[in-house]
Amino acid sequence: QFQLVESGGGFVQPGESLRLSCTAYGGHLAFHSIGWFRWAPGKGREGVSCISDTGDDTQYTASVKGRFIISRDNAANTVFLQMNSLKLEDTGVYVCAATWGDSGLGLDAGGYQDWGQGTRVTVSS
Repeated sequence: QFQLVESGGGFVQPGESLRLSCTAYGGHLAFHSIGWFRWAPGKGREGVSCISDTGDDTQYTASVKGRFIISRDNAANTVFLQMNSLKLEDTGVYVCAATWGDSGLGLDAGGYQDWGQGTRVTVSS
């Protein structure tokens, strides 16, 4: 069964960095586009970033552009989200999701079929 597992969350101060990982089990991540979403307290779900199955297409929500970088290592079946210059408002539970090929690629959660359980990121001084 195809499963996604996130890791890398933690507690950091503003301005620090974290790298999140989304690793696939039971299937080849290379056939999927991956999106990162976050649930922040009182804000609901937000699409943060996504990357196409080939890695050629990446997208970011405006609030993280220039600070976050999404990448993938298909040999390791893993997608990464490098988060730099973290802000208080980046706090939340980060979840990765997969869609076959690039049909559902984007920051709209409705395009994704498989979801991980999430990893918590807390930015606090």
